[in-house]
Amino acid sequence: MPEDFTPPGGRGGRGPMTVDPRDRAQLELSPVAPRRILALFAPHRVPIAIVIAIIVASSTVALAQPFLVRAIIDDALPHSDIRLLILAVGGMLAVTIVTALLGVAQTWISTRVGQEVMHRLRTDVFAHLQKQSMGFFTRTRGGEVQSRIIQDIGGMQSVVTSTATSIASNLTTAVGTAIAMVALSWRLSLLSLIVLPPAIWLTRRVALLRKEITAQLQRRLADMHVQVDEGLSVSGVLLTKTLGAGGAATDRFAATSSALVDLELRSQLAGRWRMATMSIVFATIPALLYLAAGFPATSGGMTIGTLVAFTALQAGIFRPVMGLLNVGVQWVSSMALFSRIFGYLDLVTDVPAPVAPVTLDLDRVRGEVAFSKVTFRYADSAAPAVDGVTVTVPAGTSLALVGDTGSGKSTLASLVSRLRDPSSGSVTIDGIDLRRMDEATVAGIVGVVSQETYLVHDSIRANLLLARPSASEGELWQALAAAQVADLVAGLPDGLDTVVGSRGHRFSGGEKQRLAVARTILRDPKVLVLDEATSALDNRTERALQAALDQLSHGRTTITIAHRLSTIRDADQIAVLQAGRIVEIGRHEDLLARGGRYAELVAASEHPAYARAA
Repeated sequence: MPEDFTPPGGRGGRGPMTVDPRDRAQLELSPVAPRRILALFAPHRVPIAIVIAIIVASSTVALAQPFLVRAIIDDALPHSDIRLLILAVGGMLAVTIVTALLGVAQTWISTRVGQEVMHRLRTDVFAHLQKQSMGFFTRTRGGEVQSRIIQDIGGMQSVVTSTATSIASNLTTAVGTAIAMVALSWRLSLLSLIVLPPAIWLTRRVALLRKEITAQLQRRLADMHVQVDEGLSVSGVLLTKTLGAGGAATDRFAATSSALVDLELRSQLAGRWRMATMSIVFATIPALLYLAAGFPATSGGMTIGTLVAFTALQAGIFRPVMGLLNVGVQWVSSMALFSRIFGYLDLVTDVPAPVAPVTLDLDRVRGEVAFSKVTFRYADSAAPAVDGVTVTVPAGTSLALVGDTGSGKSTLASLVSRLRDPSSGSVTIDGIDLRRMDEATVAGIVGVVSQETYLVHDSIRANLLLARPSASEGELWQALAAAQVADLVAGLPDGLDTVVGSRGHRFSGGEKQRLAVARTILRDPKVLVLDEATSALDNRTERALQAALDQLSHGRTTITIAHRLSTIRDADQIAVLQAGRIVEIGRHEDLLARGGRYAELVAASEHPAYARAA
């Protein structure tokens, strides 16, 4: 039986019997060309052909069962024909064994093909999204990305392993069963034609009763999933504890759980009504067949064996017919899943890979960074975030970017690591436009330490090796020592094998920052971008981190986004940004002497009362 049809004694499935409006809307928004789907299965032509052959063979072999039953009842048993009885019983066992083995082979091959197709899609989507710019991830919900990669592709398992094969199987079985029924008794076949349509209609009607309840149930389950994810994550627990909101969170969860109880009761009750209705249907149809077989006008001299065999065939035709009736729903649902996946694969990256990337010897890179008439505009903003910036940072020197929030500092710095590409103008390293370098080359030249340090939920060792997988134990400790954090790690019971926890929550902000510095030291980049790395830290932690950053910056071209102006007084150049433009540039002393915007920022940082007045 299909998942949306279960005879009495079984628990009904919850598969929808009608097209989900969201699926239809998705297809209208982003149609899917069938040839594109066929291209996914093209490398698997041979196994697919074998699966189809197995389906036809299995359906054909299974049809022999009713005829063997008729031979036993009508001939072998009444005439005590032991030889025929043994042959018929042996044939029944052989049919069961053969169909079972064919079913195992079909499942193995179709599942293998389906899993390989899904593996390719998962990998292709993941790799393609890795190439997207930061703009994509800032405007896209993380849950949406996860849903498409995991749930949508996971949902396609039924498409690639079940839907296609079920169509072939149901069609073969339905046609074969209908032919066998006519061969056994054309009179009872005519009766079935009268009874079967209303029985199928009733089956679908009863199944639809559960659709709305199931939809509500899924929405409540989604709400519960969100509440668990938000309320029991590290950040969620921290929030509820600091706000004293644990009781309110528990109340919301209890309300959702209570609603699930009511919906589940209604769902199960609907299921019982469904099974009760189907019990009546399944009892009525054989009763009518037996009644027809009892009247001379309709029996046509029918034997008991023929009646038993026909009844078995008639009961078995429900499954393939119902499956074929649901092909339209399955097709739309399947196409909607492919549409969502292809939508991600068709995304055009804002930071495209160069067609012919420049080959560089990283050891010979000097690290001169130059911005030439650089302008960058976000897609959802009319005003440019960076507007006509031109500045050169000689190799081995430092540039500090200062200015009010929103002045364009972080945007300008992000262009150096090619997290974004300028809308116009160019950013070069040693005279080579970053757009001519591939991602690995840029990452090998430019290292970034940001305010929001990200540590994966793994050991300290694993986090450090992300920067250089070939690093030795000694090199790891040297990097930790340079980052002023070796003593801390050495004092941990598990040392380098200490698990940092989700997002590094086991460590303080300053400790995480120093671990990030150690990770960057391992990469040994020629250009370093420090994006407010010391902001939001206490003075003692800032001094320790600043010592690590000074060690890291030595001999490298360094671009620093300054939150605390006291940390960049020794910079070779200080650029003051306002509304995306450089309004002042020079050394600390020179800028102070001018008495311009930089002098105002320094005065404001040293005299909070002045800042409030300004």
